[in-house]
Amino acid sequence: MDQVSCLRCMICGKDHDPRKVLYVCPSCGVEGILDVVYDYPLIARRLTKERLSANRDMSIWRYLDLLPVLRQAPRPPLKVGWTPLYKAEKLGQELGCPHLYFKDDGRNPTASFKDRASAVGVAKAMELGHQVITCASTGNAASSLAGISASVGLRSIIFVPHNAPQAKVAQLLTYGAQVFLVQGTYDQAFDLCLEASSQFGWYSRNTAYNPYLSEGKKTAALEICEQLGWRAPDTVFVSVGDGCIIGGLWKGFHDLLQLGFIDKMPRLVGVQAEGCQPIRRAFETGQPVQTVLPRTIADSIAVGHPRDALKALRAVRDSRGFMVAVDDGQILEAMGILARKTGVFGEPAGVTGFAGLLKALSQDRVGVDERVVVVITGSGLKDVQAALKAAAQPTHIEPTMAAVVREIRRAK
Repeated sequence: MDQVSCLRCMICGKDHDPRKVLYVCPSCGVEGILDVVYDYPLIARRLTKERLSANRDMSIWRYLDLLPVLRQAPRPPLKVGWTPLYKAEKLGQELGCPHLYFKDDGRNPTASFKDRASAVGVAKAMELGHQVITCASTGNAASSLAGISASVGLRSIIFVPHNAPQAKVAQLLTYGAQVFLVQGTYDQAFDLCLEASSQFGWYSRNTAYNPYLSEGKKTAALEICEQLGWRAPDTVFVSVGDGCIIGGLWKGFHDLLQLGFIDKMPRLVGVQAEGCQPIRRAFETGQPVQTVLPRTIADSIAVGHPRDALKALRAVRDSRGFMVAVDDGQILEAMGILARKTGVFGEPAGVTGFAGLLKALSQDRVGVDERVVVVITGSGLKDVQAALKAAAQPTHIEPTMAAVVREIRRAK
């Protein structure tokens, strides 16, 4: 893993040897999350646009030179990444945002963006010889870890809050994970998972605590730029919960800048639910992140104590972006618009970035000439009950042609 120079603490700035430090900064403790620092001159000699163009591995592993995984280490067989980037020409014209794209990460194996992080986490667990891997999650990271662990025969133990959507819990159980439904919040599940992983020696896939998860998530940024012909977008909208995804996107764009593959950092816009916006408030006020009690339909971003806030704030500030908060009604509206106008079906948290774009457009915060990418982070099938709230009601009829004709005429 000679492409990795060190692991750098986001608080004290101290560099650590990845062969000696597994998770967080020994000096700063759990809050001392680490950033993976790369040897870009070395990577530049190995990774070129031409080599990527000739690479037929259409998954996150095409970027192996930019990932903290041993080249010879085993990797999960499920195809993660290289999800479609759709240009929404008609919808973009209607919205006054003609250069609009949607990155549909609901097309990953377990139907969420979190597969990118889990693939790297599982690869690291196998590389280090672990037999058990664990995480706490609001749902998607858990189902992602369970599915990818199942693909390699790794035992997964999952901690989720008791109110996680049934569809996500069903995924976990079907994949064979041992599931603990915690009678508390995601943050309580997170702390319990850390304690258990420490006591039993399980490999932890927990967000922020494990520095390698952001590296999996950054592959979406690498794909976006490659799919756009190595032209970086002007602005990227994405939902924010614990902060890991937007932090990972920044890292991917940063990597490409260092390698000279793109010529600018896109403006990153983080979107949170109004009922759970601790990172947005910290960004707006300049104050430390304050823990809140989540109240939102978007369960995947209902994180009251975001563990990756430092990387999220760096992403928005360094890119000269901004943050937006949207209410649950706006999120449900965005679900319906996205599905009806593009055919992309996203869960509430998955479309929160789009809801943020709609709000930003209403406030004239996005220029008509901007190339805008919205990341859809999870499939609508993850939360069918929420989808039903965003959809029109079916029409009940008698089994006769007369009933069909009557309702068709009524609908005109």
